Amino acid sequence: MRKSIQIGVSDFKELIEGKNYFIDKSLLIKEFLENGAKIILNPRPRRFGKTLNLSMLKYFFDIRTKEETKNLFKGLKIENETKIMELQGEYPVIFITFKNQKHLSYDNFEDGIKVLISDLYKEHEYLLYSDKLSEFDKNDFKEIILRKASIGILSSGISNLMMYMNKHYEKKVMLFIDEYDVPIQEGYIRGFYDDMIVLIRNLLTSALKDNVYLEKAMITGILRVAKESIFSGLNNLQVNTILGFKFNNKFGFTEEEVEELLKYYDLNDKSDEIKNWYNGYIFGGQVIYNPWSVLNFIDNNEAGFMPYWINSSSNDLIKRLLIKGNENMKLELEELIKGNTINKVIDDNIVMSEVEDSNENIWSFLLMSGYLKALKTELIRGRLNCELKIPNEEVHIFYENLIEKWFKEVMTNEKYMTMLKMLTSGNIKIFEGIFKEFVINNLSYFDISGKEPERVYHAFVLGILVSLSNEYEVKSNKESGYGRYDVMIIPKDISKIGIVIEFKKIDYFLDDTIEEATKEALDQIEEKKYEMELIQKGVKNIIKLAIVFKGKEIKVTQG
Repeated sequence: MRKSIQIGVSDFKELIEGKNYFIDKSLLIKEFLENGAKIILNPRPRRFGKTLNLSMLKYFFDIRTKEETKNLFKGLKIENETKIMELQGEYPVIFITFKNQKHLSYDNFEDGIKVLISDLYKEHEYLLYSDKLSEFDKNDFKEIILRKASIGILSSGISNLMMYMNKHYEKKVMLFIDEYDVPIQEGYIRGFYDDMIVLIRNLLTSALKDNVYLEKAMITGILRVAKESIFSGLNNLQVNTILGFKFNNKFGFTEEEVEELLKYYDLNDKSDEIKNWYNGYIFGGQVIYNPWSVLNFIDNNEAGFMPYWINSSSNDLIKRLLIKGNENMKLELEELIKGNTINKVIDDNIVMSEVEDSNENIWSFLLMSGYLKALKTELIRGRLNCELKIPNEEVHIFYENLIEKWFKEVMTNEKYMTMLKMLTSGNIKIFEGIFKEFVINNLSYFDISGKEPERVYHAFVLGILVSLSNEYEVKSNKESGYGRYDVMIIPKDISKIGIVIEFKKIDYFLDDTIEEATKEALDQIEEKKYEMELIQKGVKNIIKLAIVFKGKEIKVTQG
């Protein structure tokens, strides 16, 4: 009988004892031990196996369950590492995950942390009966279990528990902290970011900084956010982002692992499609598949390929960043959706509070979060230059859906589709009326002034790029410095209408009239012979449009 696929199980013991299929990442234990750093931070995108890996480390080292858990590693790669296996069950262990800490207010977060630390102490309630702990220690211990401790005492909750365990076992503690940055992102989205930083910093710093009871620690999250002072002053912290080479094959599935998985479930014929949908990540030169989506597909392959990873989260922050992005970001997003690459300077040390301050920060956040991949990286004068691309079909669908969502929020879907239908069928007067409404709604939606219509027409082009892609090829080009931007809509069925659009912006403080700009835009279409590509493709029916903006005035003219 075949082993079953378990979706969303992040407890290593449960997975192994349930005789489920397990992709063997046990050599993580060896790499962890042989790494010279005392504290290791491994940021990776969500649902890339972080919690399961830390759970495996917990069960391997935990002194309380040495004999009980030894069998969990039978037949795994780590079993062949004799020297490493001698350390199995030899350390007191603390494992704590913040992944479920998602609350609407800071007060709720404080309550959530109280429950989290209380539950951690309950797991080690045996320490209350230890003759190595003083009555004073035990009283503090009980206060935390009963959730009566102040937030000040809770801030030292992890470090104090390490001290109690060290007293009891006379051994240093292995510490595993999972998804440390979930509260930070939640605080940022919900408006209590500064308070959240202080709380998490105090909790983690007391446990990690100069702690004589610490043997070694591994921390996971999505972002590095070291500049946030969360990890300031840690002398022996090693950060391994997705661009680094350490631990690069330990989170997510490698090509070989996926091939083995497909072979086991007789799905070899799906190899190319699964690559197209869920492959494409590159961690330190290693090609990686999205594990969440791969497992979901195999478990439910009759339903076909679906965007499992994208649909497993609300993606609120990502959507907010992309919608607020400026004109250049919309242009670059357009390039990405076309399947092209963009070159960006990436900061892998993102400050959460500054993520919206620049496009550079937004692209960095998208890369670290798994919404882009770095095809090439090059260090130039101390700055990391990356060639970025959308990793796979699943994430491509996310961007398309996001753009469709923008339009549904600025006008009804029916009206939006009517606008496109009027454009592609040549009913330009009706198109102009709906397009003007679209522009006014967009200026309000993007919270920008009439002086910046570029954002609107780039949003419009993104929309037609997504909505018309089945029947049309959409090409665009920006002529920098001249306020001009041209778009060509090329029908795949050459009996349909081909369209050339020249967008022209007039600065509101200039004396130029809309009529003059319209003539200039139409002359530009003729002069540049934009329609030649359409003619060469066999398109006979061609419409030439000038769309001119001045402040909030818009005029659409057919040439």
